[in-house]
Amino acid sequence: MSDVSGIVAVELRDISKRFPGVIANHDVDLTVRRGTIHAVVGENGAGKSTLMKTLYGMHQPDTGSIAINGERLQMRSPSDAIEAGVGMVHQHFMLADNLTVLENIILGSEPANRGVIDIRAARSRLNELMASVGTELDLDTEVSELGVGERQRVEILKVLFRGAQILILDEPTAVLVPDEVDELFDTLKRLVADGATVIFISHKLDEVLQVSDDITVMRQGTTVAHTTPAQIDRSGLAELMVGSELPSPAGRTSTISETIRLEVRDLSVPGPEGRPAVESASFTVRAGEIVGVAGVEGNGQFELCTAIVGLRPSSGSVIVDGNDLTHANTRERHRAGLAYIPFDRQREGLMLNAPLWENTLLGREHEESLSKGPFIDGAAARASSVSIIERFGVLTPNETVPAFALSGGNQQKLVVGRNLVTEPAVLIAAHPTRGIDVGAQAAVWDEIRQARDSGMAVLLVSADLEELIGLSDSLLVMFDGRITARLDPDSITPSELGTHMTGTHREVAS
Repeated sequence: MSDVSGIVAVELRDISKRFPGVIANHDVDLTVRRGTIHAVVGENGAGKSTLMKTLYGMHQPDTGSIAINGERLQMRSPSDAIEAGVGMVHQHFMLADNLTVLENIILGSEPANRGVIDIRAARSRLNELMASVGTELDLDTEVSELGVGERQRVEILKVLFRGAQILILDEPTAVLVPDEVDELFDTLKRLVADGATVIFISHKLDEVLQVSDDITVMRQGTTVAHTTPAQIDRSGLAELMVGSELPSPAGRTSTISETIRLEVRDLSVPGPEGRPAVESASFTVRAGEIVGVAGVEGNGQFELCTAIVGLRPSSGSVIVDGNDLTHANTRERHRAGLAYIPFDRQREGLMLNAPLWENTLLGREHEESLSKGPFIDGAAARASSVSIIERFGVLTPNETVPAFALSGGNQQKLVVGRNLVTEPAVLIAAHPTRGIDVGAQAAVWDEIRQARDSGMAVLLVSADLEELIGLSDSLLVMFDGRITARLDPDSITPSELGTHMTGTHREVAS
């Protein structure tokens, strides 16, 4: 903590924000000291993101005031926030894949010399910034070639390049492995040591307690507690957030049968520049089994899953319940019993402008219970949507609300529910609890366990190593597009698993 930590950098008073049918924030107070890392925690729908978007000028509060460094301001747009020194790194990165690191960072804030973009000045400034935060990136690399940890560093550099001294980070560790989390925390500590201020939104309570100086807890749209890591532990923080003890993914019981439900043989997926994104992957998942897939993002997990469900070309074989689906299209694979919780709920899993009942229909249009001849049965579709909303605890006024109006965690619960309710033979689950609160996490874990107990085969991809170890019956590690290790969850720790994922203890799978 820096020596200016007693000075208030951000003060929000009596902030209220209403949307049609929803009170997102009600009389919220938040005081953030300069030169500190201030965590904001709460369950899905607690109002955290709305509050941060209000601070960043993306929403206008109905009532209340915002003060930055003691000066009361009106944030009419993100431009006003940036001018006041506030920057935001969103959970879903805002980068252009076809541009270089340098081009992404300076986009919209290009330094100019006599009307021409001054690339030399930009490069010099960025080299200074990278040195100050202890990171190194090739500024001429296209963002499409970066891993998720590197993309996050680009986002942080982008807000720093714009002069931000107050950084809002929304779920910054959601897709990072332990080594990358440590690197991020080192970066944040360097920033606050130089007088910057960080507002840190997270559902990972261990990380909140590890890195933050102060903690604000939100529940049902308002602030309910202000505390510090010295004053509270993990269980107490969970109790403040959701009114219950912290759940655990552990407690696995074996329900594995001899029946192979998913068989993948020599699956290869082409990648950029002639290199395979996935190389000769072979494995099976049996009825009643959860097979976890661990790996640093960008090592082939995404390509593996999308190839299995038929969303990208591949070679090799995919067999479900004895049926060879290698040449089947996506719909045929879905009808054969394959379901998919995608990596990115907003880009792959939802129609954001469509109502929730239409979103719960996606991939289910062929179900007899939801159709009348060639047409969708609107009443049945809405009733099914309401059932999913209630069963999976999606916070929404009704099923007609557009998907974009939900918090990220509630969007995730909707996607998970849509796939589990169909009772597929095989579930490909990519980050099923990403961005959801501890209470909802426990509910999703229970649903996945129940599905496994009923005979479903689950291929689980997750960046949460405790989740992988706690839920999985066996673990595969992917590194550089190959399955490099097969591990027993009962004899591996998160730290050891992390070393396999980064290749420092690489094992060739037998």
